[in-house]
Amino acid sequence: MSLYSAVQLSAQLPLQEGDTVCLIGNGLADRMQHDGWVETILQSRLAGKDIIFRNLAVCGDTVTSRPRSKGVPSVETILAHCKADVVLAFFGYNESFGGQEKLAAFKADLATMIDDYRAAKFNGETEPRIVLFSPIAHEDLGDPLLPDGSENNANLTLYTEAIKQVAEEKGVAFVDLFTPSKALYEKAKSPLTLNGVHLLPEGNRQLGEVIASAVLGKPVSSTPAMEPLRQAVLDKNWHWHNRFRATDENDIWGGRSRLEFVNGQTNAEVLQHEMSMLDVMTANRDERIHAVAQGKDHKVDDSNVPKPIPVISNVGGGSKSSNPRKEGSTDYLSAAESLEKLHVPEGFAVNVFADESKFPALTNPVQMQVDAKGRLWAACWATYPKWEPLTEMNDSLLILPDEDRDGVADKAIEFAKVHNPLAFAFWGGGVIVCSQPDILFLKDTDGDDVADVRIVLLQATGSADTHHAANNFTIGPDGGLYWQSGIFLQHNYEHPWGPSLASTASGMYRFDPRRHTIQFIAGNKPNPHGTSFDRWGYLFATDGTGGRAYQVRPDGDGFNMFPLINKEVRPVPSSTIVSSANFPDDLQQDFLICNVIGYLGVKRYELHRDGHTSGRNTFKQGEIWGEPTPDFVRSDDKNFRPTDAKFGSDGALYISDWQNVIIGHMQHNIRDPKRDRKHGHIFRMIRKDRPLQEPVAIHGQPVATLIEVLKHPIDGVRERARIELDTRALAEVQPAMLAWMKQFDPKKAEDAHPLLEALWWHQRHNIRDENLLAAMLESPEPHARNAAAMVKQFWGPADATKAVMPSVIADAREKKVKVKVPGHLEGKGAKSYKLGAEVFHREAHCATCHQTDGKGLDPAFPPLVGTPWVTGSEERLAKIVLHGLHGRIEVNGKTYDPGKGVPPMTAFGSLLNDKEIAAVLTYVRNSWGNKAAPVSAGTVKKVRKATSDRSVFWEPEELLKDHPLEPSE
Repeated sequence: MSLYSAVQLSAQLPLQEGDTVCLIGNGLADRMQHDGWVETILQSRLAGKDIIFRNLAVCGDTVTSRPRSKGVPSVETILAHCKADVVLAFFGYNESFGGQEKLAAFKADLATMIDDYRAAKFNGETEPRIVLFSPIAHEDLGDPLLPDGSENNANLTLYTEAIKQVAEEKGVAFVDLFTPSKALYEKAKSPLTLNGVHLLPEGNRQLGEVIASAVLGKPVSSTPAMEPLRQAVLDKNWHWHNRFRATDENDIWGGRSRLEFVNGQTNAEVLQHEMSMLDVMTANRDERIHAVAQGKDHKVDDSNVPKPIPVISNVGGGSKSSNPRKEGSTDYLSAAESLEKLHVPEGFAVNVFADESKFPALTNPVQMQVDAKGRLWAACWATYPKWEPLTEMNDSLLILPDEDRDGVADKAIEFAKVHNPLAFAFWGGGVIVCSQPDILFLKDTDGDDVADVRIVLLQATGSADTHHAANNFTIGPDGGLYWQSGIFLQHNYEHPWGPSLASTASGMYRFDPRRHTIQFIAGNKPNPHGTSFDRWGYLFATDGTGGRAYQVRPDGDGFNMFPLINKEVRPVPSSTIVSSANFPDDLQQDFLICNVIGYLGVKRYELHRDGHTSGRNTFKQGEIWGEPTPDFVRSDDKNFRPTDAKFGSDGALYISDWQNVIIGHMQHNIRDPKRDRKHGHIFRMIRKDRPLQEPVAIHGQPVATLIEVLKHPIDGVRERARIELDTRALAEVQPAMLAWMKQFDPKKAEDAHPLLEALWWHQRHNIRDENLLAAMLESPEPHARNAAAMVKQFWGPADATKAVMPSVIADAREKKVKVKVPGHLEGKGAKSYKLGAEVFHREAHCATCHQTDGKGLDPAFPPLVGTPWVTGSEERLAKIVLHGLHGRIEVNGKTYDPGKGVPPMTAFGSLLNDKEIAAVLTYVRNSWGNKAAPVSAGTVKKVRKATSDRSVFWEPEELLKDHPLEPSE
């Protein structure tokens, strides 16, 4: 039986000249746009018919559930926008996990969808012609780390038949992809899927032939001669992807789209216009596809694209959300000049490793990593916050080798162009990189340091706020890929183990690239950035917006975040652990965090791991607490924005500098022309009186050598050895690992760490050596016992393959704050108090810094409790909230000084209306033991009008001249 004859059709589908064909559905269809084969093959056989294709599929979608971030247009809205004549629907995979129990409901929902779509008449005239496609079969890859597909295929068979029955009942076309995909797997010489359920590029090519044959009603196949046509399709798909799957959606359609800047201009006004630009650019590329399909050449002409809406910068106080004191300077320093502004402890030296004057592509570096050859890489985000139509897309991953080890990069090699490269990590002989809304795997197979393999690894990672998205990729010692992402985001990750993981939760996630499990680890909000591990596998996380830091530990059936330090500065884009042969012994395993506003540098904390008392808090062994140390790295360059810090193979600390006058995402229009796209620095810091770290050969080394490197005292060296070992065959590594382990005694504390490395290797391959785990749980080294407890948690209640992890995770921000109105408030005052409680606890508003108990966080954020700054003058307090506050201030006898890293208070005048500001002032004046008169919206309105021409933060002394501070009670 041929593959084509195995395709079951209930109706023929003659595509007509000028048809617009829209694909909807789940990850199967979503992935098709990245390879382009379905459209390529169809267009090659439909030359001259000018058929238009638009992919509206989103990974994780089902017939009844298609979650999107706030404000994003529905699929039905876009179908109407595209004037769809034909709808190709790919559903059933995610629903199939409902089994027989949910089958009837699925059929009813599918039938209803067909009725609704017919009634909608998306093209404005006729009912759409609909084709229902079944899911593909689950491929058995023979990999013990993945499900074999037998259970999934039983359900997929049921749902394939159900789809066929609905198609027959409704008189629409049906294509069985389950049967022919099974046949393709049986014939294939190499796997066609990534994980059993998601097709690789070759799988998409072969399935594309099946789909095209079914749609055309005759067997068709692809040929190498179609490659120019496929490239034209991929170019069109890129532009449409940036339209339909537009990143930074919160600024286009969501809550921040309404923020006003110069002359009242909003993000929505500017960015929604860009959607129209992309519509025209996509249509222009349809013309090229149609020409190439006919054997003609056609140069895309975008002269008909509407020009972007001009934006006037608000930098320097041009609108209420801007303030010169929080911003940098429009007069940029050279890297050498900026170097002179850096302050480091005595005994250290810093030099410029790389900058834009030598390497123009080094723009807005956001994360760094060190590869197995000891070379520093940087993710450069020149288009931040996102690519703008009609401009060059020049985001990239750069390799910056220092071949002569003189501490200066010799060249910059562009490994790949990657849009929105917020995070990357080495794995599997290549690189995993976030390219919102996708996570990609890139690999160089011919040794030229340029990626020639690009595979979509995961889809539907939230992108509604691009700098909140998956960031700071870190491969843990356990082999998991860890990241954090923040609020506003809607994720929907498909995987082979069960229903997709739909999540709006802000916090830490873990993806196992071997097992293709995805799980939510613990909550952290509102904009968590920074993930790091220390020598013993202790896991740390930071929050970008709030500046808080946490230790992540087992808790119940999962994990939780426990405070690690008293917050001093914010925002914090990343963190790292000191581990370097060049750095002094007393700094080893200390905690470093980067700060990009106020302090402008890298703070260092001494971590106490063996029990500690800090104030009233006592911490047990393994409950880690960090105490602040004197300034570590600080800059007087207002544009110095340290986004990441990594220890290189030479033991130096490399610090990436975003170097931008603008750091805020919401304080300026997304297209503010002062957002810098030309500067970027990387500095290199060493201890002068100590030798550099000796290089350790890792790339290409024998397995036995790599295993021996796991004894090395430096964390980064061992990390690179682990990642290199992951590229070697299990059959080669396992016996060598078992032989190596025999030299160690689990009853000796000095042998605990190499045996822990062995346990982590077993965890990476899901080889559950219970005897080794038990031995490590009884180790005389307590840190090894704690590390083993993490492994036990992942192999037990937090095992993501056991379907105990929820498939839908709602962010805690959706929970309403419980409010008890003080007895002395009633009527309007009580009502205002309730609203104020809600405003106070909003993400990135008051509670972020002043905390839910109003006690603030020393030494950065003053308390709101028991101070006349809060309970005194209503007018003074309204001025502060409307326009922000910056400067040395004394509260309850304690001084808070910007010179020590205290950031300015945000001006909320453009974010909150008079009623909301009055409410939140009423709340803080009457909570936590405070008692003062409610504030009316009329009072706020009066103050707003009187200070309407103000565009800078208030200084405390300026306010006190007009409103002297009342005596404390």
